[in-house]
Amino acid sequence: MKIIIFLFSLLTLLQAARINEVANVVGVRDNQIIGYSLVVGLKKTGDGTTSKFTLQSIANMLKAMNIDMLPTDIKSKNVAAVVVTAKFAPFARQGDSFDVTVSSIGDAKSLEGGTLLMTPLKGVDGKIYALAQGPISIGGKNEKGAGAESHPTAGMVYGGGLVEREINQDLFHQQNATLSLKTSNFENAVSIQNAINNKYKEKIAIAIDPRTINLRLPGNKTMVEFLAEVENLDIAYTQDSKIIINERTGTIIAGVDIEVKPVVVTQGDITVKILSQNSVSKPAGSVTMDKSLVIGLNENEVYTEKGTTTVANIVRSLNKLGASPKQMISILQAMKSAGAISVDLEVI
Repeated sequence: MKIIIFLFSLLTLLQAARINEVANVVGVRDNQIIGYSLVVGLKKTGDGTTSKFTLQSIANMLKAMNIDMLPTDIKSKNVAAVVVTAKFAPFARQGDSFDVTVSSIGDAKSLEGGTLLMTPLKGVDGKIYALAQGPISIGGKNEKGAGAESHPTAGMVYGGGLVEREINQDLFHQQNATLSLKTSNFENAVSIQNAINNKYKEKIAIAIDPRTINLRLPGNKTMVEFLAEVENLDIAYTQDSKIIINERTGTIIAGVDIEVKPVVVTQGDITVKILSQNSVSKPAGSVTMDKSLVIGLNENEVYTEKGTTTVANIVRSLNKLGASPKQMISILQAMKSAGAISVDLEVI
């Protein structure tokens, strides 16, 4: 597996951003809803007789239609038990439609061609907020382009959800609102506070912590008008540097100017040595890339030219030496543990 490297200038810097890109209005969010149901119309790819809950569900459904049958008498393989999940959008109104996700919980081989039966969707409070029903779509092709996946046991019902109960949110009559930054940062919280106060020429915004800004409604605005203007204000946004590693795909995302302090790390047959001096002795025939970085693979060594060694230098050099994704990730994690890398390292 080849490693994919994304390098960009991510070191802490100021950049322009709108408030709605970096912060959310507290209370204006999606809600999760869930339900249990059956998918019918499958071509012998449904749950087998070992999924007893499916047989019991079929029997209960038939009983509600005045057909009395024991679960043990049901032999159909055209039905599958599923869990239905969806996001309930903020301010959704009765009659609004939305997409739902359907996932098998039994031993069905495929949900392709099936139809989801009417499914009540509940919130965490146990109340029914929506109903879902409709034909299931199994999208996508396999890597060879030969059609759908061989055993698709999850799919979508596009527009299959229907709002039945609204979540009451009286935003219009509110006199106060709260912004929540997507990432905690003292400087960004103060920047948002100052941008709003400068816009309205009065102190209507106050940052109470690095993530929360309380807002007071100006006298000449409705809350909807006020939030619309606030969300579109430009601020000087500070973005912290970070290294993101996806171990499954072998992807590394890092800033091009993230400095690495002097350290020596050995992983298998690769040794990474970062030096503080501006020059090092180089064996004949070695490749020169940077005077402060030495990476050795058996008899091969790579050097770099710049005085400061960065994550970008290290990753490019390791990639040139043919290091595996696992080796690169292990080396970066070891550097972080040793304190040579000061920025956050996130493994996903």
